[in-house]
Amino acid sequence: MKLQVTQENLSRALNTVARVASTRGTLPILANVLIKTIDNRVSISATNLDVAITQFIGAKIIEPGSITLPARLMQDYIASLPSGVVELELDDQKLHIKSDKYQSTINGVPADDFPEMPAIINGGTVIIPSEVLKAGLQQTIPAAGSDDARPVLTGMYMHTDKGQLYLVATDSYRLAEKKVYKTAESISLLIPASAAQDVLRVLVDETKDVSITYDEQQVQFLIGDIKIVSRLIDGTYPNYRGLIPSSFENIATLLKSDFVSITKVSSLFARESAGSVTLQLDSDQRCVRIHSIASQVGENTAQVDADVSGNGSITLNSRYILDALSAIKGDEIVLSFNGKLEPCVLKDSKNKDYLHVIMPLKS
Repeated sequence: MKLQVTQENLSRALNTVARVASTRGTLPILANVLIKTIDNRVSISATNLDVAITQFIGAKIIEPGSITLPARLMQDYIASLPSGVVELELDDQKLHIKSDKYQSTINGVPADDFPEMPAIINGGTVIIPSEVLKAGLQQTIPAAGSDDARPVLTGMYMHTDKGQLYLVATDSYRLAEKKVYKTAESISLLIPASAAQDVLRVLVDETKDVSITYDEQQVQFLIGDIKIVSRLIDGTYPNYRGLIPSSFENIATLLKSDFVSITKVSSLFARESAGSVTLQLDSDQRCVRIHSIASQVGENTAQVDADVSGNGSITLNSRYILDALSAIKGDEIVLSFNGKLEPCVLKDSKNKDYLHVIMPLKS
């Protein structure tokens, strides 16, 4: 193998893929990246057996070939080189790297030993505008769980219902659902949240469309010159729709900026109680009141004007409230709940495509 490539393109590709290279696995080669010539391009790949990322970059191919090299070393070394042309030449599993006044040799491992994800055959495909997918991932991924004892909840559920594609994530304490796109495909995919986060990282504004191909075991995202393949989580996602009330006794509409302000202040007094704050709706005073107590420090009460129906109260985790408000894009929030032990739903007052559910705390 002998080729020439720009330092900028090679460094960017290594930064994209190297994050999934694993130094803790049982296979030492998983700590490597695979560099391989394909026609007039070079593919840079890494995998941890659950997720594989490949980026294709342009290059001047003098002799084709392939090799795997330590991911972290290659990433750091290429990033340290000056901008310009980098020459890579393989000689007996040793890669010679030349750039300007720099010369190095890195010992490699044959590419034949590098594991590759199985190809997706006879799968379905859906194409989504990148800005739509990016917004959906940003609004749902934070609600996914991290407890490996409940693997289903560590995933992002991508599914269709009545011709609409939805993204859903929950850790059982909160839930985010985003209506993403119209499609005729029938989809039900449980994608690891970590893989969805990898997709989000590489989505840039210049990308037009994302092609998503899937079968019963894998999903592939094609984003410009980047391909991400992930195994799907095996399991059945909970019937989350059954947890969302269809009607509410207590409803308040208020400015998001006001809600953020009083929640941030109240959260300072809620650190001893795991972020616990109590919201009180007051239809007579037409306000939402928030209260928190720190036994060693003091207590806090604040209120904001709101359009209120009902006079109920509910205790929630202040961090979850702030996360939900951060995910909602509009300027006006609708806060809805029934009893103090039932779910609380937060929505944008004008855009109904996104909702965030927070389970109450015992007050």
